Amino acid sequence: MSTITQTVRRVLRRRPAAALEVDVDLEAVAGHEEFPPFDIAPDDPLLTYFAASAGAVQVDHLELDSPALRAMREAGVKVVVPLVSQGELIGLLNLGPRLSERDYSSDDRKLLEELATHAAPAIRVAQLVREQEAEARERERLQQELRVATLIQQQFLPKELPGLGGWQVAAYYQSAREVGGDFYDFIELPGDQVGIIVGDVTDKGVPAALVMATTHSLLRAEAPRLIEPGRVLERVNELLVDEMPPNMFVTCLYAVLDPATGRLRIANAGHNLPYVATADGPVELRARGLPLGLMAGMTYEEVQATLEPGEGMLLHSDGVAEAHNPEREMFGFPRLLDLVDRTLGGQELIDRILDELRAFTGAGWLQEDDITLVTLQRSSGAGHYDAGPATAAALTNGDAHELLAQFTVPSASGNERIVMDRVADALTGYDLDPARLERLKTAVAEATMNAMEHGNAYREDLPVAVRLYASETAVRVLITDHGGEGDIPEATTPDLEAKLAGLQSPRGWGLFLIQSMVDAVTTSHDGGRHTIELVLHTEGDSNASHPV
Repeated sequence: MSTITQTVRRVLRRRPAAALEVDVDLEAVAGHEEFPPFDIAPDDPLLTYFAASAGAVQVDHLELDSPALRAMREAGVKVVVPLVSQGELIGLLNLGPRLSERDYSSDDRKLLEELATHAAPAIRVAQLVREQEAEARERERLQQELRVATLIQQQFLPKELPGLGGWQVAAYYQSAREVGGDFYDFIELPGDQVGIIVGDVTDKGVPAALVMATTHSLLRAEAPRLIEPGRVLERVNELLVDEMPPNMFVTCLYAVLDPATGRLRIANAGHNLPYVATADGPVELRARGLPLGLMAGMTYEEVQATLEPGEGMLLHSDGVAEAHNPEREMFGFPRLLDLVDRTLGGQELIDRILDELRAFTGAGWLQEDDITLVTLQRSSGAGHYDAGPATAAALTNGDAHELLAQFTVPSASGNERIVMDRVADALTGYDLDPARLERLKTAVAEATMNAMEHGNAYREDLPVAVRLYASETAVRVLITDHGGEGDIPEATTPDLEAKLAGLQSPRGWGLFLIQSMVDAVTTSHDGGRHTIELVLHTEGDSNASHPV
């Protein structure tokens, strides 16, 4: 008797409708060619027949409409002995024709059935061992993937927090068991501004980590160039659309903070709303925009706010709000907003959120998603402008002040003209009387020259930062140097005879000239920087002096 060797592999584990892949080797049978392996489809009636058979089956006696049966006959299979273990068909023992060309006897079939009885458990054990080895390899592969994803994610998280004078900055990040795509960052921007990013990729593992790294790199490349939050997100979205894997996108909130004034500009690509803690209660900053990478041609709305001294802000991913307790109740955004209401910001707010989260979820909580928290809090009194009546009126009349320009120039002699011309160019088309514009240009040039000379000692490595705002009723120019902690000396009315006699300092005429050219001047210092703010109303006497 010659047997036909076969290897049987279950394609789907422990499912009745699983396919069998049959590899028939006919090299031991004279006169037969070797046939390629064939599959028994899950819905082939031959599978059901073999699973119910109690012993050896003669293939030529079967009458079934079965593609697998036809393949067996073409391969020369004459007798099949099903291998059954614990009621499950795990394989087939196939035999070709006997060398004597006689049929298989009842003794032959009884011997084969006895062999199958002993072989089936042994084969099942071998299959289980192989499956366990495959599962172990898969677990190792997944663990290695998670290690790689964790490494990628950690490389792109900031190594340290920015040092902002007059501000408390704190951040917390904790990945879940499966590495997700949370990220946050701080980006240095022109004019001593800071870009703040919090984002989340909607997936896990290495794919999410790679998309996170790409998004992070694009934001870092585009933010210093475009500055405006809405324009930055628009550009990054266009770059991501063609590269985004299927069923994946990125939510992202991008904020630009001016530490000197507390002014915030925010654009949001489908991320959680930021919370601002004010003395009157928490406020949600709502800006519309779809997540990044979904579709091209998206625009992103910008909103503005000002963090006053003592106020704070929370940026967050959904790992806290969507955490569940043992009863499957969700922590929720209202609970998070209430914590912001009770704690203004900084590390204290992060600590309180985490304490409340631990109390809510209990000791056995398995973290479901990454947790990212970023808080800012403006110190009481830090960066506060001691504005005079004219400035206060310009800032509180309800007009929205649009940022027209912001830039820096090296502290080099003659660069005051660059600043003066750039301010004038930015105001082109703005309804400002030409004579009043000339007065503003003179004041800007003088203030810039003072910042470069007295603030930065003409050190070209210390730039002067300029910001220009405009509304329907006023123009504001803020000029910042690195002049140290002390206040800018107050202007004194020049007395030529007293100066010539040495009774009055030769300094001070510049600030007096500036005050004579515009409607209001305020000065402040914050974290080693001086800022002088010039306010010129759009209407007024073009020839009159305006000493403060």
